[in-house]
Amino acid sequence: MALTLAPAPGGRRQAFRVAVRMARRDIRRHKGRSLLIILLIMLPVAAMTGAVTLVQSTQETAAERVQYELGTTQARFRPMPMANGVMVQHPVEELQITTSDWANNPDFTPTDPQDAIPAGYDVLTESTLDLTAESGAAHVRVVGRAVDAIAPAFAGKYTLLDGRAPGSDAEMLVSPGLLKRFGLGLGEELTTSAGTFVAVGTLRDAGYSDSNSIVYLKPGQGDVSIPVSSPSAAPAAAAATVTSTMYYLVGSKPVTWSQILAANAVGVTVLSRSVVLNPPSQDERWPEGAGTSSSESIPLATYAAGALLGALALLEVGLLAGAAFAVGAKGQVRELALLAATGAESPTIRSVVMAAGLWLGGLGVAAGAAVGLVAAAGVVIVARLNGSVRFPGFHPDALLTVLVMVMGYAACLLAALAPARQVARQAVLGALKSGRAPASAGRKSTVVGAVLLGVAAVALAVGTWLAVSSEDPDVFSSRTPVIVWFLMGGAVVGVASLVLLTGKVVAFLAKRAGRLPLAARMAARDSSRNRSRTVPAVAAVLAAATLASAGMVLAASQQANEQKNHYWSALQNQAVLPLFVWQPSLADGTVPDPVRIDPAAVASALDGAVDTVEWTSVLRTASTRNCDMRPELADASPAQTPTASCLQYSLATPEGNACPVTAGGRVLAPEDWRCQGAMRPYESQGSVKSIIVGTADDVERLFGTVPTAEARDVLAAGGMVVTNPVFVRDGQASLVAQDMRKPAPVNPATGVFQGYVETGRTAVAAAVLEPAVKVQYYGVVSPEAAAAAGMRVDGSSLLVQFSAYPDAAQMDKMSGALGTIYKDRYGTPLVERGPAQDDSLILWSIVGLGALITLSAAGITTGLSMADSRKDHVTLAGVGAAPRLRKALAGSQALMTAGLGTVLGSVAGIVPAVLMVTATGMGRTAVVPWPQLVALLIAVPLTGAALAWLFTRASLPVSRREVGT
Repeated sequence: MALTLAPAPGGRRQAFRVAVRMARRDIRRHKGRSLLIILLIMLPVAAMTGAVTLVQSTQETAAERVQYELGTTQARFRPMPMANGVMVQHPVEELQITTSDWANNPDFTPTDPQDAIPAGYDVLTESTLDLTAESGAAHVRVVGRAVDAIAPAFAGKYTLLDGRAPGSDAEMLVSPGLLKRFGLGLGEELTTSAGTFVAVGTLRDAGYSDSNSIVYLKPGQGDVSIPVSSPSAAPAAAAATVTSTMYYLVGSKPVTWSQILAANAVGVTVLSRSVVLNPPSQDERWPEGAGTSSSESIPLATYAAGALLGALALLEVGLLAGAAFAVGAKGQVRELALLAATGAESPTIRSVVMAAGLWLGGLGVAAGAAVGLVAAAGVVIVARLNGSVRFPGFHPDALLTVLVMVMGYAACLLAALAPARQVARQAVLGALKSGRAPASAGRKSTVVGAVLLGVAAVALAVGTWLAVSSEDPDVFSSRTPVIVWFLMGGAVVGVASLVLLTGKVVAFLAKRAGRLPLAARMAARDSSRNRSRTVPAVAAVLAAATLASAGMVLAASQQANEQKNHYWSALQNQAVLPLFVWQPSLADGTVPDPVRIDPAAVASALDGAVDTVEWTSVLRTASTRNCDMRPELADASPAQTPTASCLQYSLATPEGNACPVTAGGRVLAPEDWRCQGAMRPYESQGSVKSIIVGTADDVERLFGTVPTAEARDVLAAGGMVVTNPVFVRDGQASLVAQDMRKPAPVNPATGVFQGYVETGRTAVAAAVLEPAVKVQYYGVVSPEAAAAAGMRVDGSSLLVQFSAYPDAAQMDKMSGALGTIYKDRYGTPLVERGPAQDDSLILWSIVGLGALITLSAAGITTGLSMADSRKDHVTLAGVGAAPRLRKALAGSQALMTAGLGTVLGSVAGIVPAVLMVTATGMGRTAVVPWPQLVALLIAVPLTGAALAWLFTRASLPVSRREVGT
C-alpha cells in the first residue's frame, strides 16, 4: 500500500480546533496574565467608543428637534431677518438662510407672522420679554417668557420639575437657575418689572440650560406692553416689553414645504414638524440660482485633528495588544515546541497564538465597547439630569461602534501575528533545551524601520508642502483632504518605524550603561538581551505617549488661536457705557435727539455700587443725531445739516495696503502685516465710536500703551495717533466720512457688508502706536483734525476701568445702580473679560488624562514583563541577591521601559501634531506646551518605576527545578 502524503481532508479545520482549545486552556490557566491582556486591549477601544458616542450625542436628531422646539404642535412661525423676498430658509435649521441675491430691497416689507398662518389651526404664542427683577437694591435683567408652558401641546418642550402650575395671575413658574441666583425658594415672592409674583414651580425648557435665570408668565399676565411705532400710543413707562413673539400651530394638518416657501417670500420663517421629519429633496429645497448660505461650515482642521487622534488611538490598540501577545507567546514557548516536536506544522503553531488573539482580542474589544458605551451614557445622563443642553440625547451609533470594534479587533489580530510567526520560526531543539525565546539577531527589523522612517518623513514633508504651497486659500481648501491623509499616514508610519527601531535603541543604550548603578546596568543589559519582551512594552508606552503629546499640542494650539483671535471690545476689565440714550422714532419717521446722561452721575453710581472702579473717562466721538434713516429720503437732504448728522467716520486703507483676499473672501496670507493688528484682518468699517477725539492721556487709556514722543508731537500738532500702520502712508492717514443712510452694495461673492457710501475724506498727519491688544479703535484724533474733517464732536461714552472683573453679585449691584439713571434703556454693562483664563487648567487636565493612559499602559506592560522575567528573579535570589536589589532591578526596568517609550512617543506625537496644526490652518501657529510635556516626561517614568519597586515582592516562593533547565 502506497504511503499517502497528501493532507487529510479537513485537517486544517481540525488543527484550528485544536489550536482554539489549547488557547482557551492556556487563558484559563493564566488568568492574571490574560486579564492584563484584556485590559490593554479594552482601554483604547473604550476610549474611542466613548468619544465617538459623545460626539454623536451632541448632534440633535430630527425627532429631538421637533420635541424640544415644538412639543406636540405642528409648526412654529416667527419673523425672519430678510433683505428681500427671494431668501429661503433651511428645512431643519429655519434661521439658516440661502439665497442668490443678498441685495437689500427697499420696497420689501416683512409680514407679521400671525398674518401668514394658514387657516385651520389653534395658535399658541411664546413671547420674549424685556424684564428686570429686584436683587436687593439692584434691578437686574432676567430672561422673560410669556407662554402657557403647561399647555398639553407643549409637552416635551416644557417640563414641570418641582412644585405646581400657577393658579392665579399672582403666581409664576421659574427656572432652577433663577431660584439659585436670587436665593429664593418655592412659595417666595420676586418683584419684577412686570409685577410681583410668587414662584410656585420650577420649569425646564428643553432648549435652555437650567442655569439660566428665566421667568415664565402666561400671555397677558402682569404689566407687559407691546412696542408700537407711535409714541403717543405707547405707555409712559412700560415696565416689561415684548421684544419678539413666536406662534405655534396646534392641529392635525401638517405644514408643508410649499407653505414654508410661501411664508419665506413674505419674511416669515417656519419650523415644521412634518418637514423636519421628512425633509424635501435637494432639488425641491432651493429656488433656481440659489446656493450661497449665510451659515459657516465646521473648519476642516477640526476634522483633521480628530482624524489624527483617531488614527493614533487605533495604532495604540495594535501596539498595546502586540505587547500583550508577545509576552503571552513567550510563556507558551515550551508547550508549542513540544507540539512542534510531535509533528505539528508551522501554520498549526501559529494558529495557537492567533487563537489566543481571537479569544482575548474578542473579549477585550467587546468589553471596551461596552465600557465606552456605558461611560458615555453616564456622562449624557448626568448632564441631562443637571439640566445641561450640551447633549440632546444618548445617540450610540451602531455603525461607528461596530466599525471601532472591527478595526480594534483587526489591530489585535495583526498584533498577534508577529509573535505567532516568531514562535513558529523558533528551532524545536533550542526551544526544548531552554525556556527562553532567543532574541532575533537579524537586521531585518532595523532595515524595515529605517525605510519606514524615511517613508514617514517623505509623507509628512509632502503633506506640509501641499499646504504651504497653496497660496490661494481656495486651492488649499480643495487640497485639505489629501493633506490630512498624507500627514495622518506619515504619523502612523512614523510610530511604526520607531517601534521597529526600538531594539537598536535599546542595544545602543545597553552598551553605554557601564557607568550606571548596578540595578540600572542590569536592567539595561537585560532589556537588550530580552528584546522580544522589551520592545513590545516600550511600543505600548510609546503609543500612549504619542496620543497624549499629540492631544496636548492640538489643544494648546487651538487655545492659542482662540486667544489670538479674541474680539477685544476694550482693554481687559474695561467697560464702555453710553452717555446718550436713543428715543423712539416720531410719527413722521424722524428721530428726536437722544437723552443725555450725566457722566458724573454714572461714575458716582458705579463708585457707590462697587469698590473696584479705578478711574473713568469721557470718550468724545463724532455724534449722529436726528438722522432720518428712511432710504427714500436719503437723496433729498444732505448727510449733515445744522440740526442733523448722519455721518460715520473711518480710516481709508491706502492703495496696496488692503489685506489680500480671494474671490471667495478668504484671506490669502494671515501672517501678512496688512492682515494683522487692530481692525483687521477683514476690511472693517468700524462704528461711530471707532475714532476717538482726545489727547495723549486718552491714547494711554484706550491703547494700554504709553504714547511715544512722536505720537505726542503729532497729536499736539493737530494730527492723529493710529492703531495700525496699514492705514498710514507717508506719515498721513485719510479720515473718511460716510453717509449712514446709504449702504454700499453687498459683496455678491461673499455677502459681506461693505459699509456706507463715502461723502468725503480729509488727510491728517498720523503717527502709529500699536495698542497692547487688538482693540476696536482706528485711533485718537486731535480736536483740530476732527474739526477739519467736519466732525460734530460730543461726549458719547464713558470709559470705565475696573481693577478686576466683576463677579455676579457686583454685576447685579451695578445694574441696579445704573438702572436708576438709565431706567429701562440700558442693561448690565459689558466688561471686557479677555481671552479664556482656564487654558492652563484644560492643558493640565489633558496632561493628567494622558499620564493616566500612559501609566496604565506602562503598568500593565511592566506587570507582564515582570511575569516573564520571574525566573530571572528566582535565579538572582538563588545566588544570594538581596531583596532590595531585586526591587531596584524591577524599578529600573520599569524606568527604562516607560522613559524610553515616553520620550519616543513625545517625539512621534509632537512632530505630526505641529505639522497638522500648521498645514491645516488651525491658527497657522503651532504651540508646544513645554511645561506640560516635561511634566509628562518626568511623571510617567518616575511613577512607573516607583510603582514597580513598591509592588515587587521582596520574597519569592520556592520554584522547583524544571526539566531541561
